[in-house]
Amino acid sequence: MEKQPYLQIRQLTKSFGHIEALRNANLDACQGEILAIVGDNGAGKSTLIKTLSGALTPDSGVITINGQAYAHLTPKLAEEKGITTVYQDLSLVNTQTVWENIFLGHEYRRLGWLNKKKMRRETAELLKRLHVSIQDQEAIVGHLSGGQRQAIAVARAIRQGGKMIILDEPTAAMGFKETAAVQKLIRNLADQGYGIIIISHNIQQVFELSNRICVMRQGEVLALLDTKSVTADEIVSMIVGGTAVNGVKQ
Repeated sequence: MEKQPYLQIRQLTKSFGHIEALRNANLDACQGEILAIVGDNGAGKSTLIKTLSGALTPDSGVITINGQAYAHLTPKLAEEKGITTVYQDLSLVNTQTVWENIFLGHEYRRLGWLNKKKMRRETAELLKRLHVSIQDQEAIVGHLSGGQRQAIAVARAIRQGGKMIILDEPTAAMGFKETAAVQKLIRNLADQGYGIIIISHNIQQVFELSNRICVMRQGEVLALLDTKSVTADEIVSMIVGGTAVNGVKQ
């Protein structure tokens, strides 16, 4: 049985002056799958992410989340509807602890005081459910590895109600061991029913992780393909200026 998309965009456009950053972009994303978005610099990936996160307002088009259509999103509305984005900089506070970062901006309070006990308990439960191995919740985030920091940013997105998690270059500048840990986390999230969108220049990683691949070029969605139906060489050809697979533009 085919999965129903949790997130759909139709005919999404966005221009900056004479530059068309998005041109009638169409895309579906489902829960329980990993969708990779690939394209060269300037292909429109960042504009698409910022539009879905509510940071940018499209000029036209429709964004549909769980069956409800919107002309545009705000950051608050995107979060309320379960669309959360983890950017490359992760937006962590390096001088705070693991649990403080996970609850950042969404702290529990009781009689005006922080309910630290509850937040620590829920942090432990969340990390265990996500199979994230961080032994000390009191550890200062700035002292942790890149893979652990990425896991904390993802855990925070989940804690904030994320159902469709957008990850921007999730393993950039990481070593082999850290990359493997983050990729394992991404697979676990999809297995638990979360929708995952990864933006990556790492074609090998795209093929290892994704169920489907969206190729963007010059603001357009050139193709949306099942990963198993295409080769890495074909994807690279489309990115740099070739045609879609079998000439089909989806």
